Amino acid sequence: MNHSNGQVARNFKNNKAMDIDFVITWVDMNDPEWKKSFAKAKGTIDNSQNQYSEARFRDYGFLKYWFRGVEKFAPWVRKIHFVTCGQKPEWLDTSNPKLHLVNHSDYIPEKYLPTFNSTVLEFYLDRIPGLAEHFVYFNDDFYLTSPTGPDRFFAPNGLPHDIAVFRMNTGLSLWSKTLRNNVRLINRHFDKKAVLKRDHDKWFSPVYGSKANLTRLFRAYGKFLTIRIPHNAQPYLKSTFASVWDACRPELEEASTHTFRSETDLTPELFRTWQICKSDFEPYNTYKDTKMFPLMVKPKQAVEAIREQKYKLVCINDSVHIRNYEQVMQNLEAAFQSILPDKSSFEL
Repeated sequence: MNHSNGQVARNFKNNKAMDIDFVITWVDMNDPEWKKSFAKAKGTIDNSQNQYSEARFRDYGFLKYWFRGVEKFAPWVRKIHFVTCGQKPEWLDTSNPKLHLVNHSDYIPEKYLPTFNSTVLEFYLDRIPGLAEHFVYFNDDFYLTSPTGPDRFFAPNGLPHDIAVFRMNTGLSLWSKTLRNNVRLINRHFDKKAVLKRDHDKWFSPVYGSKANLTRLFRAYGKFLTIRIPHNAQPYLKSTFASVWDACRPELEEASTHTFRSETDLTPELFRTWQICKSDFEPYNTYKDTKMFPLMVKPKQAVEAIREQKYKLVCINDSVHIRNYEQVMQNLEAAFQSILPDKSSFEL
């Protein structure tokens, strides 16, 4: 089932307020049951390989600040779908009417579980019971740090705000390879020249500034390149997922069999790029109020950005190679505490 621009816009205009949900995935790798399940599937956590490393799963205790940030800076959200493999923090008040606890088994086919591949969790988001048509997907290292309105994520016509610009992707990392897998599928289903001609004003919007330089440079090139990824909270239409599944079911089902990350994976960027190619977005330079901080190289900048509330959204990207890890985490917690000192209604 596809939603055209006009249909989505009409649906929004027929409602005085647009329901927007947040979805966040989380895992507690200190949970003995999770460790047992992981070890049974993989053997052990290998810190020498990033795709299986402790940094991919460890929880540094900042989740409460995610909930505090949502309540303080985005109180308009209708529902929070908290996705885990059956885990929950001891402090979480599960009676909060805005909170929906979601187990992997609630929406992912049983034959693909257990999975330790986050992309599999993301393929099926549209199957979360009760999920709104308009939703924003968060990893657990994305945080709201200043007031953020619904218009940060969705335009008045109901379409997601996004940035449609190309980036070079010649990397050899597993992540780079999986992004190229996405692009191969996109090129199979969309004609780049036709899409850019139809949506010229969206692809070459002045709001992108210099971020659009590569798009202009490769305008005449016949194939899509990788779309630039802000790596932060991503708005989606639930109907986009249905559209991608209708067209790419065999590929998505095969990728769902990957219990751990693989070079042949697809990623949620497939759904985002599909949404852009369908013209189901409005131009927005997400880099103006969003910032990712790799903690291995920018821990001080991350602390400063949080304390001074420089951005609406920040990503604090973990790594097993962080120097003085404990001190970095203490500094980050102090920064979060300085702007979010009060318990939220999601805390007992």
